[in-house]
Amino acid sequence: MKNLKIFLLLLPTFFYTQKIRVFVLAGQSNMNGFGYNKDLPNDLKTIKDVYIFQGNSVPDGEKNGGTGKWDVLKAGNGTGFKTDGKTSTLSDRFGLEITFAKRMKELFPNDKIALIKYAREGTSIDSLATGSFGCWDSDYHGKNGLNQYDYFLNTIKTALSEKDIDGNGKADELQMSGILWMQGEGDASYNEEIANNYYTHLKTLMYQMRAALRTDDLPVVIGKISDSGKNEKGKVWPMGELVQYAQEKFVRDDKNAAIVRSTQKYNYGNDPWHYDSAGYIDLGKSFADEVFRLIINFEKKD
Repeated sequence: MKNLKIFLLLLPTFFYTQKIRVFVLAGQSNMNGFGYNKDLPNDLKTIKDVYIFQGNSVPDGEKNGGTGKWDVLKAGNGTGFKTDGKTSTLSDRFGLEITFAKRMKELFPNDKIALIKYAREGTSIDSLATGSFGCWDSDYHGKNGLNQYDYFLNTIKTALSEKDIDGNGKADELQMSGILWMQGEGDASYNEEIANNYYTHLKTLMYQMRAALRTDDLPVVIGKISDSGKNEKGKVWPMGELVQYAQEKFVRDDKNAAIVRSTQKYNYGNDPWHYDSAGYIDLGKSFADEVFRLIINFEKKD
């Protein structure tokens, strides 16, 4: 018996596991985030027991897209964030990840939270709307055969290859809990044909993301695009209404999807495309509340 006790004491802690809820954040600039860190209250500068892997954002065709490393979530994962996989450089901006994480910790106080994020400004999900920003269509070859979906997959693969996210010596039991998608402005910038195809492209992309995460019917929450009206025509996105219709249709047709509509009331920052800091603070909370509702229903079925 004494020898058994000694053996048990010598067992490495890695034999024990801990559950960590994983959320995937993806999209274009309003997912990346243009809020200013200086506008965050002190209790939002760092969130305890929340970790983030943010894939390096690059244009289609370039190397090192999706490279990254796990870190404790702090302010600075907004636009301007950079990483080479060994060192990450925080920016002076934040996105919805901050208040999303805080709210999820309130809703799941006994769980640790992990965020996997890949977003790039201006990107589309239709190859005809790629422009100079990039495209999420998995069939789009573009420059050197690499697109934003390739970088997204690299982000997921590299993030999930780590077996001890928080570095505490315990193997992690990762529980895929949701996909957050904030995008559509890029596809609303062109013509009616592209906007009318948004529903089909969105449905395909969310199916592919769920498959990549090996979780059928994984909860998906999308953010409804809005328009600041800050240009000479009074409308920034010419086909915005058609993309909004497609977003609403997607959540009507998908029983495990929801939509955040609070974007319609947000103010904008120093440009006509991106929300102000208060908008991102609210956006994270709104995404959290919607995905929590889906999670409860989703896990009730299992």
